[in-house]
Amino acid sequence: MKKIKVLIVDDSLVVRTILEEIISAQPDMEVVGTAADPYIAREKIKQLNPDVLTLDIEMPRMDGVTFLKNLMRLRPMPVIMISTLTEAGADITLEALDIGAFDFVAKPKEKQNKGLVDYAEEITTKIRHARHSNINELARRGSKDRDKLSESVSSIVGYAPSTSHLVVIGASTGGTEAIKDVLLGFPANCPPILVAQHIPSQFSKSYAYRLNECCPMVVHEAEANQKLLPGHVYIAPGDQHLMVKKSGANYATALSNGERVNRHKPSVDVLFDSLIKVAPTNATGVLLTGMGRDGAEALLRMKKSGYHTIIQDEDSSVVWGMPGSAYKLNAYTEMKSLKSIARCILELTNRKNR
Repeated sequence: MKKIKVLIVDDSLVVRTILEEIISAQPDMEVVGTAADPYIAREKIKQLNPDVLTLDIEMPRMDGVTFLKNLMRLRPMPVIMISTLTEAGADITLEALDIGAFDFVAKPKEKQNKGLVDYAEEITTKIRHARHSNINELARRGSKDRDKLSESVSSIVGYAPSTSHLVVIGASTGGTEAIKDVLLGFPANCPPILVAQHIPSQFSKSYAYRLNECCPMVVHEAEANQKLLPGHVYIAPGDQHLMVKKSGANYATALSNGERVNRHKPSVDVLFDSLIKVAPTNATGVLLTGMGRDGAEALLRMKKSGYHTIIQDEDSSVVWGMPGSAYKLNAYTEMKSLKSIARCILELTNRKNR
């Protein structure tokens, strides 16, 4: 079996050593080289032709984000960012995802002990998926064509949102940008939208803020007991499950500190199943790019309960794990490219069509 060739780029010898030991221990991977800064990395990429790059964000001479921009423009390849899990680290990491990084992991610690086993599983799993990720989709993110992605909603003349329709969206790897692309296709008076994105707790507030800055609707990091209103988007906090609950004649958010589901908190299955329990008259479930199968079975339950369900197609997904699992279960009413999902939901929720 051909091994996955990995190049490690980090100015810390300790981090390079830890990553090299983890990756080299995998039978299907090999570290073909290491580099202490992007200038060395640039030459080693030419010489060694790696399949996947791990890239530190904070480095001397050239920071990781600047190097990533140049790389995705000149020689697109899957890149996993090595990030500090802080508020400042969150902003920089989200910027890296915006310009084409495949995913990120926390910076490893020398004395992580038992936690190093879980860390090794996380990074090696992401390297395997990165090797087979949709590099065209990753490269598109930082291109000038990015703003042209979503189909224009201006052709839906006089759009009038249904006052009773709810939209729930689930995503994982590649999802931070896929969700952004979908939301940019909506007008300011879109139906209430709830989002479960697999993301660390240190990142979800920054993520909601970034979306609020660029999208026409109001985007929140969800809090408990928020009334679901048109023109508002509710992002699950990175360490809690987000759910829909009935609140008198209306619907509201609920949060839970319960156990992980499908190894995740927030879990897409939990969000989708909560919607089924309160049974709104109209709702749409959307499952976007991501590793694993979280959300697939709950999407099938939504479909069986009579709700419209949409999965992202393989060609526009960074990783077709979650939507691909839903596809195998026949859990979808429609399968759409990323650029078509917002328009599809708008047509479903336009009272003028009723």
